[in-house]
Amino acid sequence: MDWPRPWYSILWAPWRMSYITNVVEKKEGGCFLCESPKMGDDRKALIVYRGRQAFIILNRYPYNTGHLMVAPYRHVSSLEDLTDEELLEMIRLVKASMEALRQAYRPEGFNIGVNIGDVAGAGVPGHVHIHVVPRWKGDANYITVIGGTKVISQALEETYDLLRPKLEEAAKRYGLS
Repeated sequence: MDWPRPWYSILWAPWRMSYITNVVEKKEGGCFLCESPKMGDDRKALIVYRGRQAFIILNRYPYNTGHLMVAPYRHVSSLEDLTDEELLEMIRLVKASMEALRQAYRPEGFNIGVNIGDVAGAGVPGHVHIHVVPRWKGDANYITVIGGTKVISQALEETYDLLRPKLEEAAKRYGLS
């Protein structure tokens, strides 16, 4: 029997299951975006910059090297729930993130996005955050598409050490420090 093919292509991403499973477990135990700033060890928590209203954290399951998330300290589920001060600082932190990533990795482009709600693909639907993903030609290559494996070329600790001082510098330029 021939099944009708959809108009769109399907990219199977089984490597994402560990992330999904981890998020479900975290939902039961608390929000990692709320808990990470309270850890007391920014390096262990992967927090590369702390602002007054929001912070920048490395994605533990990155799409690419340098994948950052900008989140408010306050646990809110949507952009509409943010104060103007929180939203403005988050946008400034996105701008600082782009500058730091450009200096560190020279990406050819960026994906910047917010997934609000489970159906929109939010991994943490209760805590709004902005993804900043550096992109290069060929970063979704053969091994990703055919092999179901994403190659991340740098350890998270190395990424942290490289980006933290660059984010501090960029944040100063945007009046965040």
